[in-house]
Amino acid sequence: MKKLLSLIILSCLLLNLNGQNRKALFIGNSYTYVNNLPQTVADIALSMGDTLSYDMSAPGSYTFNLHTTNATTISKINSQAWDFVVLQEQSQLPSFDPLQVCVDVYPFAQMLDSMILTNDSCTETVFYMTWGRQNGDASNCASYPPVCTYDGMQQRLKESYVQMSVDNHASVSPVGVAWKHVRDNYPSINLYQADESHPSVYGTYLAACVFYSSFFHKSSVGSSFLLPGISISDGLILQANASSTVLDSISLWQGHGDIPNADFGYIASSNSIQFNNSSANSTSYLWDFGDGNFSGQTNPQNIFAVDGQYVVTLTASSNCFSFIYSDTITVNSLAIPKYENDLKYDLYPVPLQDELGIDFRGVNYGHLELEIYNSLGQIIMEKKYTNVSFLNENIAKVSPGLYTVLIFSGNQLIINRKIIKEK
Repeated sequence: MKKLLSLIILSCLLLNLNGQNRKALFIGNSYTYVNNLPQTVADIALSMGDTLSYDMSAPGSYTFNLHTTNATTISKINSQAWDFVVLQEQSQLPSFDPLQVCVDVYPFAQMLDSMILTNDSCTETVFYMTWGRQNGDASNCASYPPVCTYDGMQQRLKESYVQMSVDNHASVSPVGVAWKHVRDNYPSINLYQADESHPSVYGTYLAACVFYSSFFHKSSVGSSFLLPGISISDGLILQANASSTVLDSISLWQGHGDIPNADFGYIASSNSIQFNNSSANSTSYLWDFGDGNFSGQTNPQNIFAVDGQYVVTLTASSNCFSFIYSDTITVNSLAIPKYENDLKYDLYPVPLQDELGIDFRGVNYGHLELEIYNSLGQIIMEKKYTNVSFLNENIAKVSPGLYTVLIFSGNQLIINRKIIKEK
């Protein structure tokens, strides 16, 4: 019976089966054009069933200031109605002293954003958070010590780009955050070229995966497209880190802009399913329950007349954008446990590495059962516990990828979490 309950509640791990079309203009410099970042994003999107049309204005060493008067940049901004315009500043300027950044960077970021919105008020400006130099910025270390190290430079870049997204009611693509995580945890993957500044193919691929998740709100895990020289195992690491960086903190990166984020959970009681809408930046909703029924309510309930599997699709829309999220549920009117949304617990680390930890914050459970499923719905781990308030399991032998973690207390499903396992 427990296996039946697990399969009934197990969600489809494909984040979105619906192909999307997006248009993006990339404005930057060599950090954008080296290894053709926009084309790499488009290739990843195509491999995942999506389409990205793009253009680029990226002269070497260009700053926001120079772009504000560049005829090619201005012409490209005004050439059509873009979904996204990406703004990447010169690699060092945003890492300088905040007072200097206020003079040399922020005003020109605002000018470019204004041009973008004048062309089309529905275009979302996306600030491209870049990365620190491999060993810090030696040329500016004496005048501003925080940039003497990679960590110090990276922190200042993060602060400045997030501030630009706040100031301009825009989004940020957190490439630099994903970059740091890969540097810290996978030092054998060299994200830099020999100049310790420009991206290697690994760095460009990581950045492209971050942009894919930023544009389409999907994980790139499983993409069949890899840049030449990148192994499947390293590609999976880069995909997983990029996806988790964006999707686990999407409100931080896109909460100041206008991009909606479609998401939902559900509570099942027999064949009646209560859907809980957790979308953001949205003003209207369209639910397709996969059984011929639809709803425009925020948190609808649907009664499924026939047991079986259904692909439930939520389209969350703002005045300018629509994003889709789909999940596959299995309806069994005889036995569906109720998911406890209010359970207080901490799951760590996120993403998973060699351990899976769950802390129930002091609550002791007499009996618990753990089940972990892979993306094919196959159970790969099962274990029972008695009298526990926390779990700590070694999962070093579990292959990298996307999994579902289920925890039962008796016949009650209390945890249902999708999680990424890293190398």
